[in-house]
Amino acid sequence: MRLTKLEHACLILEKDGRKLVVDPGSFTSPLVDLHDVDAVVVTHEHADHWTPDQLTNLSATNPSATIYGPEGVATAAEGFDVHVVAEGDTVEVGPFTLAFYGSRHAVIHESIPVIDNVGVLVDGSLFYPGDQFTVPPVPVDVLAAPVGAPWLKVAEVIDYVAAVKPRLAFPTHEQTLSAPGLGMHFERMQASARSVGGDAVKLEAHESLEL
Repeated sequence: MRLTKLEHACLILEKDGRKLVVDPGSFTSPLVDLHDVDAVVVTHEHADHWTPDQLTNLSATNPSATIYGPEGVATAAEGFDVHVVAEGDTVEVGPFTLAFYGSRHAVIHESIPVIDNVGVLVDGSLFYPGDQFTVPPVPVDVLAAPVGAPWLKVAEVIDYVAAVKPRLAFPTHEQTLSAPGLGMHFERMQASARSVGGDAVKLEAHESLEL
C-alpha cells in the first residue's frame, strides 16, 4: 500500500490500483482530476478536514466513491451521501479494510462545543486519529500524528506517540505551524518514537512512502 501525504490533514492511500482519500480539507490543494477513488473518509466536520468543493470535485471524477464520516459530518455535509460510521465499526471498501476508533474531537476550549470525530485504521496498518489522541486497542504499524493545532501542545504529541508505540510515525495537521515550529515539533515526535523502539519521518506535501 502506498501512502501520499498532501498538505495538512489529507492522505491518499493506493492499493491494487485503487485509492482512498482521508480528510480533504481547506488547507489542502484542490483535488481535481483524481481518479480511481473507492472511498473518502472525513474524520470530523471542521473545514480544514473537508469542504464542499473538495467533495464535489472528488464526486465528479469518482461518482461511485463512498463517503464515510461520523454523524456530525453527515449533518454538516448536507447534500452529500455520507455513510455514518462510529467507534467499533469496520467496513470493507474496494481493496481497503477500514476500522474506526474514537468518538469525540479533542477539547479546544471550554467555550467551544466538542464535536464528533472518528479515527481510521487502514488495513490494520496505518492509523490516523483525526483531531484526537485515541490509542487504538490494537497494534499500529504506522501512525499519522497531528503536531500543530489549537487543541494540542507538543507534550501531548510526545505522550501520544509513546502510548501508541508505532514502528513509524509521521506528522500531520502541520499547516498551523511555521517551518521552524514544525521542525521543532518533529524532533520531539521522533525522539518519542525512538524511545519506544520506533522511528519518525517528516513527509513533505505530495511525498510518498510504501507501507
